Amino acid sequence: MITFKEAYKKVLSHPLDLGNEVVSLLASHGRILAVPIVADRDFPPFNRATKDGIAINYAALETGRTTFKIEGVVSAGMPQQKLADNKACLEVMTGAVVPLQTDTVIMYEHLAIKDGWASIEKEVQKGQNIHYRGSDEVQGALLLAEGKRIASADIGVMASVGAAIVSVKAVPKVCAISTGNELVDVHQIPAPHQIRKSNSITLQVALSKVNIAAATLHLKDEKQAIEEGLKTALQENDVLLLSGGVSKGKFDLIPVSYTHMTLPTNYSV
Repeated sequence: MITFKEAYKKVLSHPLDLGNEVVSLLASHGRILAVPIVADRDFPPFNRATKDGIAINYAALETGRTTFKIEGVVSAGMPQQKLADNKACLEVMTGAVVPLQTDTVIMYEHLAIKDGWASIEKEVQKGQNIHYRGSDEVQGALLLAEGKRIASADIGVMASVGAAIVSVKAVPKVCAISTGNELVDVHQIPAPHQIRKSNSITLQVALSKVNIAAATLHLKDEKQAIEEGLKTALQENDVLLLSGGVSKGKFDLIPVSYTHMTLPTNYSV
């Protein structure tokens, strides 16, 4: 018998690399990222208005002007517009591309608008209310590192760079094996000398939390059944998790059965 820490170190000393696979963006949640995710362009990709209001050229304010004729309205999703007269303004909505020839956005709450003219009623700072191009990330910047477990927020990051498909680490085929003549299925009513299976089911659910859909197998306390069951399980899976049958009892037949088996070259215990 070895301690949990010893067993844990032994498992970690035999890493299992099954290569990579490609999955859809939504199917990548909880998986291990196999390649780095980088910014495919600057974020934001343009100077972006962060308030609903007007866009002006601050130089006009420096001449003492506080009232501006409204040339038009710019909404989010429109190509970049241009202010024709630097002494005028354009209405801009949150998320819109800041127009050419403008460098400052003043929100509606700080304005009085009447008859197509906007009058400024609050102090203005040059460049205010603009989310500048590349101020979050620049093109080529590392956003998510290889080896990261993909969380919900990471899905949003990958969506923003157009990662409709994602390269992730392939998950192993796992089988959780229980042994014992006393075990019956969950739906059965056990006799006084029997108990329902629970360990293998617990392992199965725990593995589902890391995106591994494990199979389960139950083996009777019979040497031939155990040897045949283990042989088949080894052929069909990458990892076996054993619950029971490994102590020193006369019916704990896993160790003696295992020593008489020929393991595939890629298997370690």
